[in-house]
Amino acid sequence: MSGSSPNSAENPWPVRTVNTKIADWIHRLGQIWVEGQVTQISRRPGTRTAFLTLRDPAADISISVTCSPDLLARTEVPLHDGSHVVVLGRPSFYTGRGTVSLRISDIRPVGIGELLLRIERLRQLLAAEGLFDPRLKRPLPFLPRTIGLISGRASAAQRDVVSVATERWSAVRFDIREAPVQGPTAVSRILAHLAELDAHPEVEVIIIARGGGSVEDLLPFSDEALLRAVARCTTPVVSAIGHEPDNPLLDLVADLRAATPTDAAKRVVPDVEAELAGIDELRRRSAQALRNWVRRESAVVESLRRRPVLARPELIVDAEDRRVSELRRALRRDVLRHVDAEERRHEHLAARLSTLGPAQTLARGYAVVQRTDTETTRVVGNLDDLPVGAQLRIRVADGAAHATVTARAQPASTPTDPRGEP
Repeated sequence: MSGSSPNSAENPWPVRTVNTKIADWIHRLGQIWVEGQVTQISRRPGTRTAFLTLRDPAADISISVTCSPDLLARTEVPLHDGSHVVVLGRPSFYTGRGTVSLRISDIRPVGIGELLLRIERLRQLLAAEGLFDPRLKRPLPFLPRTIGLISGRASAAQRDVVSVATERWSAVRFDIREAPVQGPTAVSRILAHLAELDAHPEVEVIIIARGGGSVEDLLPFSDEALLRAVARCTTPVVSAIGHEPDNPLLDLVADLRAATPTDAAKRVVPDVEAELAGIDELRRRSAQALRNWVRRESAVVESLRRRPVLARPELIVDAEDRRVSELRRALRRDVLRHVDAEERRHEHLAARLSTLGPAQTLARGYAVVQRTDTETTRVVGNLDDLPVGAQLRIRVADGAAHATVTARAQPASTPTDPRGEP
């Protein structure tokens, strides 16, 4: 049925026509800026659309909002339920369900959101300069002589720090400087007190303390001038601002961040009773360790004393003496056995030599003939050595006689040839 036909009871428009006409009118609005409070955020993993509900703070009226998940991820201040924002979007009417929503392309925080955005930008700037580098953190003294305290006048934070610290160590001293901890004059007064305490030779640590509060109340402790002054301090600075959820930028620049003023007192001043108890425990453990060591060493010495070599050291000498005596007897026995063997061998060789010697030959009737008329006396071996007139010495078994060759006799027989002829 045509949308231009007159509308009447007899000629009604179908739902699709009505929704289409409504969508045409809504889409004519184009892009608009809308201010409201975020009451619900729904991010569905794996989808390309995030859903929000934007509520009018002054009336019980809300509108559904859709956007890209990347838009929520790119916001400079994280969004949460209750965030006050201004969004740029285009109204859309979904004809299928007959619902209106706002498709947004930009989102900006307002009010507290603007403050958080400024703080976030300052945090990024100081982080880029390295003021939050953990290597720049100065260690706290173990037992400070004097503690500088900057806090509000007669504030609960001041009472908490002083009372807790005094309970832990009664001799602790404070140099208290009171200053406004919120408002336009807070930063300048805190800066002046901080410079004085940092220059004081006896102040060894400075605590900046304040109770909890809103983002606006804690804004002085995220001031750039105060943060840079704390970074330049030569005295360690402890930040004890608000309660656990409060996170001013001073927590990042200070050398130590305490969750509460009470926690700051506990972190700066050691519990003397606990330390003394720890010392007593260490003494007891040291004495016990020393006694155990002496007991072990005494057991070692006693074990060594019970050894035979130390109980009766002469046993070593006696054993070695017996060993030397046995070796001497064995050596004497071996020498005598060797001498006896050599004597028997000598007697055997002497008997053989006597048997083979010339004296035995002479005893059997032989004689030894020697010429004495030559330059050297030599034994005669044949007739050629006995010319006529040769002077001889004839040795027999029981003596010797001298003789002269007067004639030579022919041999008793001469060799013959094979035919028997001489």
